[in-house]
Amino acid sequence: MSQLSQLIEEAYTGLKSLVIGLGVTGKALCEPGVTVLYPKEEVDNLSTFRGHVELIGKDDDPAVARCVACGACAKACPSNCISVLCPVPVKEGEADTGKLGPAPQKGSKTPAQFIVDYSLCSLCGQCARACPVDSLRFCHDAYMVAFDRKAFQFELVSRLRQQVEQALEGGEE
Repeated sequence: MSQLSQLIEEAYTGLKSLVIGLGVTGKALCEPGVTVLYPKEEVDNLSTFRGHVELIGKDDDPAVARCVACGACAKACPSNCISVLCPVPVKEGEADTGKLGPAPQKGSKTPAQFIVDYSLCSLCGQCARACPVDSLRFCHDAYMVAFDRKAFQFELVSRLRQQVEQALEGGEE
C-alpha cells in the first residue's frame, strides 16, 4: 500500500508541476512581444546600452579630451584592448622624431593616440572606474556593423574631434 501511495504522490507532484509550467507559458504567450524586428523598428531605450568606451571632452574645449595620459585605464583593462600612446620626450640636443610610446610618458599631459580594440573588449567598465579624471564613458551606438575586425579598432582622440565637428555642423544648420 505504501508503494501505491508513493506512486500516486509522485504522479500528483508531476501533474502539479506540469500545470504550473503551462500556466507560466500561457501567461507569457498572452503578453505582447518584446523583440524588435530591425530595420522595421528601432529600440528607443539606448541610454542603457554599453558599447565601446569613448573619451569625454573638457568643459571649456570639448574637442580636447579630459584624459591626462596616466595609463591607469590600460593597466586596469583585463582584456588588454586599450593603448594610450604619448609623445616620447626628446633629450637635449636631439631632434624630435615624433615617436610615440605607451603612457605614462614624462611631461605628457594629453595622449597623442588613444586606441581601443572593441573586438577584444569585454565591456567590464574597469577602465572607466580606474580613470582618475572621469574621461571615459560608454558609447550608446548599438547599430555598429562591419565585416572586418579592424573596423572595430578606434582611435578615440581623433574620433572625439570628429564628433565635436559634426555636432557644430549640425548646430549651424
